[in-house]
Amino acid sequence: MRIILTLALTLGAAGPALAASGPFVSLHNTNFVVLLAFLLFLGVLIYFKVPSMIAAQLDKRAEGIQSELEEARALREEAQTLLASYQRKQTEVQAQADRIVTKAGEDAVVAAELAKEDLKKSIARRMAAAEEQIASAKDAAVREVRDQAIVVAVAAAKQLIAEQMTAAEGNKLIDAGIAEVETRLH
Repeated sequence: MRIILTLALTLGAAGPALAASGPFVSLHNTNFVVLLAFLLFLGVLIYFKVPSMIAAQLDKRAEGIQSELEEARALREEAQTLLASYQRKQTEVQAQADRIVTKAGEDAVVAAELAKEDLKKSIARRMAAAEEQIASAKDAAVREVRDQAIVVAVAAAKQLIAEQMTAAEGNKLIDAGIAEVETRLH
């Protein structure tokens, strides 16, 4: 205990911050109080034999790890045996897979030929449908152009008549139209 106290005094007195704050060995010096508390803590740990308990726990853990290592070795040997067995099975399965791939290739060639024929038929149907749509669109465009031409012609005629007709001529046409409607209705 004297050695620790002497060491603490030597280390504490050597600090430059302590030189200005007063004597190190004083209960008013927080560094000295913390040092005493730490030394007291270490003494309590040694008194209650905490280091030997920690060593016992570490020995127990080492024994557990050793037993786990032995178990792992046994499992590794078993795994190697299983690996050899699976490698033999893999070669058998690989041969079977090669046969399946060959058969699938042959089936794919047949299916490709059928698909080509179906595609040709589908293209022919779509071409016919497209031609029908084109013809229908052409007829609709022609109708639309005719309708638009009629609208333009009527508008032009209306404007021409409006520019050339006087009020008196307009009244005569209205009277003639009324008379014609009366004769047709009766």
